[in-house]
Amino acid sequence: MLRNTIQFCKTCLTPNSRPRTIFNNKGICNACTNAKEKKQIDWDARKIEFEKIIEPFRNNSSGYDCIVPWSGGKDSSYVAYRLKFDFNLNPLLVTVSPLIPTEIGMHNRNEILKLGFDHIFIKPNEVTSRSLSKRFFKERGNPKMHWDAAVSCAPMQVALNYNIKLIFYAEHGDSEYGGRVLSEESKKIRDVTEVLENCIGDDPKNWLSNEVSFKNLSPYIYPNVDELRESDITALYFSYFFFWDVVENYNFIKSKVNFKLALKNRTEGTFTNFDSLDDKIDDLYYYMQFIKFGFGRCVRDASRHIQNSHLTRDEGLRLAQKYDGEFPSRYIKEALDYLSISRKEFEEIVDLHRNLEIWCKSNKNWELITKIR
Repeated sequence: MLRNTIQFCKTCLTPNSRPRTIFNNKGICNACTNAKEKKQIDWDARKIEFEKIIEPFRNNSSGYDCIVPWSGGKDSSYVAYRLKFDFNLNPLLVTVSPLIPTEIGMHNRNEILKLGFDHIFIKPNEVTSRSLSKRFFKERGNPKMHWDAAVSCAPMQVALNYNIKLIFYAEHGDSEYGGRVLSEESKKIRDVTEVLENCIGDDPKNWLSNEVSFKNLSPYIYPNVDELRESDITALYFSYFFFWDVVENYNFIKSKVNFKLALKNRTEGTFTNFDSLDDKIDDLYYYMQFIKFGFGRCVRDASRHIQNSHLTRDEGLRLAQKYDGEFPSRYIKEALDYLSISRKEFEEIVDLHRNLEIWCKSNKNWELITKIR
């Protein structure tokens, strides 16, 4: 990509600087193409297919019919609730602890658990987690890279240990939001190859250092692929069987529990108040997305709203021009303490991750070369 060539989707706001996003010859991103295709799906037939698939997994010898990777947020809670109360399954909820948990996140998890779920909460070694966060923030501008790996690994590890044969993930992100879709089948079945390539992207054994031993990497190491295949575990995406809409997921779950929202009724960097509320470092994570790729949390949220007709493109554009790239001041002190870096060091690291194909300096201030339009 050369200077001044950032292209924005003509339907939503997604730029072509977003990793793995593909535009067609009409200038429309693959997430919008998928959103259009979803409207043509026979969802009643998909529900019948879903009911046939789950039937053999009932009454598992472990006592659990399936696993739900669960943060306590709107989407995974929507999946868990429907599996338990609409389809009479007994799911085991599996959570990897946020790096810097929020009181809102803890409240929302407890609200769901009150409904009667069993829950495993995995809290990786704090010393190791902080060390990896600092390393990955410096090297890749992503303080959550190891957490992403743990989220992919933990449900599989629990499934093997408890002999649970079915896992339900929420949505297939690469089709819903734009990315590399390995095959049509991968929208339905969580493919091991896709997990390793798109979700983890690195071998945790490469993370060994004087501070991080192999023993401490257990939460981040994906089970042996051959062992997984022999175990006959089926991992599916709920979004393949039921129309996926993050706004409607929120509306559904708020009608069931006392679901708390972001402080001041808006998360920094965006206009929404109901998404990614459980980790104080998330605001920094999305800000670094803005630094590296030229779009932030508001463009992400607005595009999802546009794709499902909750906003027009003009409405989303006005919100993005107002909020996208907003500095994450609310939790910045806690984030820097977690990373054990000073504000000066933080600013130096941020500038190292600026893509000079999309940023330039004007009067000593950084500006995007191509403004969202």
